[in-house]
Amino acid sequence: MGPLAGVRVVEIAGIGPGPFTAMMLADMGADVIRVDRAGQVYGGDPATPPKDVMNRGRRSIAVDLKNPAGVETVLGLVEQADALIEGFRPGVTERLGIGPDACLARNPRLVYGRMTGWGQHGPMAPMAGHDMNYIAIAGALGAIGRPEERPQPPLNLVGDFGGGGMLLAFGIACGIIEARTSGRGQVVDAAMVDGTAVLTTFMHGFMAMGLWSDERGVNMLDTGAHYYEVYECADGKFLSVGAIEPQFYAELLERTGLAGDEEFARQNDRALWPHLKERLAAVIATRTRDEWAAIFDGSDACVAPILSLGEATTHPHMVARNAFVEVAGVVQPAPAPRFSRTTEGIQRPPSHPGQHTDEVLAEWGVADADRIAALRADGAIA
Repeated sequence: MGPLAGVRVVEIAGIGPGPFTAMMLADMGADVIRVDRAGQVYGGDPATPPKDVMNRGRRSIAVDLKNPAGVETVLGLVEQADALIEGFRPGVTERLGIGPDACLARNPRLVYGRMTGWGQHGPMAPMAGHDMNYIAIAGALGAIGRPEERPQPPLNLVGDFGGGGMLLAFGIACGIIEARTSGRGQVVDAAMVDGTAVLTTFMHGFMAMGLWSDERGVNMLDTGAHYYEVYECADGKFLSVGAIEPQFYAELLERTGLAGDEEFARQNDRALWPHLKERLAAVIATRTRDEWAAIFDGSDACVAPILSLGEATTHPHMVARNAFVEVAGVVQPAPAPRFSRTTEGIQRPPSHPGQHTDEVLAEWGVADADRIAALRADGAIA
């Protein structure tokens, strides 16, 4: 039983950060019900779950939100919930009849979680966008990359998931704690631009202290320094080097055969960084990635092999921590963080849309068998 056992959440189906929020909460033990669109139900054998592992841990009901009886069905779930997650553009859920006012009128303790890129207000709020756009105006994308090269998008990890879904999961957890004290719910406005800005707090502090340049690729942590860089090995694979502190840097030099070199002794001479980077690259290019991994194994040099997604699942350290698990034949990241007493875990594999409609409506006290049959006959549920 995870730390959120007993918490009930309604997830209005969406894409990207919204489902990630729901996954995080479900991994921690919350009972999350995903409301899929009735028109998207194509059937599916429960014995063969879908492969979209980000939808794990939740049951699914299928509802037509353009049908008044369907809207009423969702509001019935809301009455029993601690939180709701939605990821539409501002104003969409209001038009559907399941906006914050409607939901809080039915359940004053509800935490209404809203996930958007631009936020609920501001000149860009009604515009479409994706992860890359949100992290662009928050300043993060412009800071990632090498000098004289184009900024390098960090997949969609920063906006969608770190600055988006995880931010909303944190906001919902905070809201639920507060509601249990005050007896009142509220709206959580989680915007990816806000979350991304929060993730850059460290850099803004360093700029204020004169320790960070707004120029890309010339700083200690953005590959400007030779001791914080990615290097190619003899086999075309790569090694990550992050030896910042003097004692770690000394071990890096020792294990690469560069200890005692007068140029490398000037670790933080920025004028030397490009030259030292070339010299270190030449040394690392003499061995394969796995040979270097063996040389640095057990050391404090802050060096690690760069693995592919597939390789990461079998690395000894990741295996020892059970960082990846197999559920329904699909290897996937395990829930995190870990708890010493309340055990987190994947409650179930991803559900087919509408797979649990009857079960959930009955269990949550929204409709009995006769009412469920009537809703289905009316097309309100699939």
